[in-house]
Amino acid sequence: MSHVSYAEPPAQGWDIHCHTVFSDGTETPRTLVEQARKLGLHGVAIADHDTTAGWDEATEASEEIGLPLLLGTEITAVDEDVSVHMLAFQYDPSNEHISSMFANTRAARLRRTKRMVERLSQDFPITWDDVLAQVKEGERTTIGRPHIADALVAAGVYETRSDAFADAVSAKSKYYIPTPSPSTHEVIAAVKGAGGVVVAAHAGDPQRNRRLLSDEQLDAMIADGLDGLEVWHRGNPPEQRERLLTIAARHDLLVTGGSDWHGKGKPNGLGENLTDDDTVREILCRGVDLIGRVGSSHAA
Repeated sequence: MSHVSYAEPPAQGWDIHCHTVFSDGTETPRTLVEQARKLGLHGVAIADHDTTAGWDEATEASEEIGLPLLLGTEITAVDEDVSVHMLAFQYDPSNEHISSMFANTRAARLRRTKRMVERLSQDFPITWDDVLAQVKEGERTTIGRPHIADALVAAGVYETRSDAFADAVSAKSKYYIPTPSPSTHEVIAAVKGAGGVVVAAHAGDPQRNRRLLSDEQLDAMIADGLDGLEVWHRGNPPEQRERLLTIAARHDLLVTGGSDWHGKGKPNGLGENLTDDDTVREILCRGVDLIGRVGSSHAA
């Protein structure tokens, strides 16, 4: 049975690519759930970068507000010289392999962010303390470039986070330092080992890399157990959506959509791209049943 059932994004469904204050979003998990409910979404997923720290609050809000929830994480990875983000859903957060991978990536992100601030401070009026002032959840927050951007906005250098990302915080700027990351193949192995479902996020977005993942790279990821491709994302232009849909159809992959919502941190509107109900049901069927298993002792 093919999982690719449409050639246009669904008009109704779930937004399964959303960020909160536990990484680089500006809103709490509760606000995410509340806003999704007001918009009439069928459900929502929390997918903060390299962490599960917001899962408890999101689960509590989901239960109280009555909106279904997927639990996920956007994992930073690399494939050759291509930076890749991978959405992992419904996996066991207590799995030792995946929790240690997150800890290592967050530590690497922290070192890299400090080094970028050292470079930027030579030309701009910001310090490391200014960046830490933008962090909403202390040590539980995955710190990265968005917090640098917010510090630059607070210092009056830029008007918005997007303006900072278009200039000094850009991956093309002289201040940029890549984040040391696990390979896509390591990430797939970790997520599958933890019983989860893994999707390549915005793999057709030409703004994110000097070159995109090739068909051969995607084929190798699929051979490792990749479950799906995020097709419906504002960063994927029409020709890339067509390409990704063709690959998904050829390999019977899940096709997902999400806004990449960051609250006020990005112009992306909650619910602007969605995943259909059947695909969400398949993710839940393939993944780990986390009801009653999410607890603060499992927060990575």
